Amino acid sequence: MTASSSPVFGADQAGFALAVHGGAGTIRRDQRLASRLVFYHEGLRSALETGREVLAVGGNALEAVTRTVAALEDDPLFNAGRGSVFTAAGTQEMDAAVMDGRNRRAGAVAGISGPRNPILAARAVMELSDHVLLIGEGALAFCQQQGVAFADPGYFYTAERWRALQDELERRRRGLAEDDDEQRRHGTVGAVARDRDGNLAAATSTGGMTGKVPGRVGDSPIIGAGIYADNATCAVSATGHGEYFIRFGAAFEVAARLRHAGHSLHQAAGSVIDALGEFGGRGGVVAVDRTGALALPFNTAGMYRGYVQTDGRIHTAIWDEPYLSS
Repeated sequence: MTASSSPVFGADQAGFALAVHGGAGTIRRDQRLASRLVFYHEGLRSALETGREVLAVGGNALEAVTRTVAALEDDPLFNAGRGSVFTAAGTQEMDAAVMDGRNRRAGAVAGISGPRNPILAARAVMELSDHVLLIGEGALAFCQQQGVAFADPGYFYTAERWRALQDELERRRRGLAEDDDEQRRHGTVGAVARDRDGNLAAATSTGGMTGKVPGRVGDSPIIGAGIYADNATCAVSATGHGEYFIRFGAAFEVAARLRHAGHSLHQAAGSVIDALGEFGGRGGVVAVDRTGALALPFNTAGMYRGYVQTDGRIHTAIWDEPYLSS
């Protein structure tokens, strides 16, 4: 499938831009989802409002993407933070990363459960350690030492995610083929931003894959795969089947095509998603370049996504359709 032809949203070099995603996949237009559409749009809009509040008063891109992703982590509809999916062992393992385009500093965590907002744990790694990526028990110990807020296990549990695990385990027990609900199996949240000073930043967070092998890490906390930011080119946050995004270095590849091939953001982001699709990789990205232009391509049936620019109007969409604006 060719990447959705969602248009690139025009540059505003004196203003700001913010885009988000909440997962990509085979998002069915059935009655079950129809009754919940308003909540997905509200979740995306609320997160965009959070980031807009930062950018509209001259705040920096890093703060905007951090707060935006934290808002999505707090919403149990999305597979990150509260509402994360379960591993095959019935545990939850979360990954997150943040990157600052001003100096390409980055921080990430993987395989953790405890910090209320994994994206804040990732930012703590970036700002309070000499490292980029911390995992498992070491990451948790570091977060506790740095005063990152924790939550009890029950906070992260949702009945829907637990049912999804039971369905997946039953499917495997019976030897049935995988269903095509990629968004249920994968799911990620992320944000990219350009602030009024021209700085770029990206943030990505996920609960991983339903029924994944404990210890599996996808692209979300891997710099250059599920996230990248460089003021000279663009900021990118990815969602989809993480193994493919890792193999293709997808987020960095978008930036490389701007820097070395002279592509526009629209060309670069769309062609990278098309390339993944040729090898079976499913998903999408949200991206912003140094001029403030936005691109939100995907090669799946849908991607929860939205954006806001200097005029303050918020736009959200799920399928390849006109955006809802408010």
